Amino acid sequence: MHYFDYRNNRMYCEDVSVSDIAQQVGTPFYLYSHATLRHHFLTFQNAFEGVSHLVCFSAKSNSNLAVLRLFATLGGGLDIVSGGELFRGLKAGIPPDRIVYSGVGKREDEIAYALESNILMFNVESFQELELINRSAARMKKKAPIALRINPDIDPGTHPYISTGLRANKFGLTMEAAVEAYKAANDLSHVEVIGISCHVGSQVTEVAPFVDAIAHIKDLIATLDTFGVSLTYLDLGGGLGITYDEEFPPHPSEYGRAILETLGHVPFTLILEPGRVIVGNAGILVTRVLYTKAGDGKDFVIVDSAMNDLARPSLYGAYHAIEPVVRRENGTTKADVVGPICESGDFFAKDRQIPRVQAGDLLAVMSAGAYGFTMSSNYNSRPRVAEVMVKEDRFYVVRARESYEDLIAGESIPPFL
Repeated sequence: MHYFDYRNNRMYCEDVSVSDIAQQVGTPFYLYSHATLRHHFLTFQNAFEGVSHLVCFSAKSNSNLAVLRLFATLGGGLDIVSGGELFRGLKAGIPPDRIVYSGVGKREDEIAYALESNILMFNVESFQELELINRSAARMKKKAPIALRINPDIDPGTHPYISTGLRANKFGLTMEAAVEAYKAANDLSHVEVIGISCHVGSQVTEVAPFVDAIAHIKDLIATLDTFGVSLTYLDLGGGLGITYDEEFPPHPSEYGRAILETLGHVPFTLILEPGRVIVGNAGILVTRVLYTKAGDGKDFVIVDSAMNDLARPSLYGAYHAIEPVVRRENGTTKADVVGPICESGDFFAKDRQIPRVQAGDLLAVMSAGAYGFTMSSNYNSRPRVAEVMVKEDRFYVVRARESYEDLIAGESIPPFL
């Protein structure tokens, strides 16, 4: 559920008119509902009530400081994949002992930064990374807490670009390699093995892939017991999907129940890394119609937002519902909703039946709270958009719109030119 609705044919976010925000902030902008973010986080948190667990929100899905601070106040941690996400998490007030560092390509300076910050643990994805973490910890006279990320070779039934648990994917270690990696880690002087990690993919809409992965994890844990490897944390990753169009993903309570029933007695602290399921439907992208153009068999609606602002449709062919901010009885039209960028892939919808609009109208691209701003860019030298959060009857600009001067910050022309 979310707190975007219509009152007298005008879209509201909680108790604030979206049109009023657009008038004061300009377009395009991302808009987040505080009440939705809070409700979704607590719903997920409560799905694991009764067992020791830590919800480490996936920073890659939405790394705005205000969003991260909200989750910190609710007892959440953070799943990160870069030094920059670590920096953001710490700035947002997330305690370092609630931060887990995943990702296949951790640089040496990023590892040192995480060790210096005393994060909860590294999810290690290769033998070479394991060795580098050990060397880095030795230089710093520290002991690095680690889990090994296994690749269970499970098909999550999602888009191939966001599948992470198949043998063909770059992530983690095979089950066979993981056993050898745990043996090797046990012999390293500056590494402390405290966990095991697994992540099957993103936008997963069934519980079966998660349950299948746990079966593999339980087999591995049984094998590790024979080698005397003692674990404290079981990181089950994230990936639970949301409804964009006609998907019917399980409710977090159903997901949690399936996980706990499959695990049985849990002698570990569970780490969960939800992202999209928390923020996806808590945010929208608000854009203004610049022009309409009649085409051969369909219309084109040209808006002031583009693929650099929301990459999912052009990158994945992803579906986002598009709603008018003000409803009118103008009928519908079959149209492509496109942006100003010089790419044919710059679209939010193709051959979509949408309400008929005219220049100046506002549209809301729904379910844009996850992998929206975090994947945005300055392509075509377009300033990145503002981010706004609503709480009850007030709104707050939580990221200012970039200026043209921001576009060239840090650049210089050498003296020979």
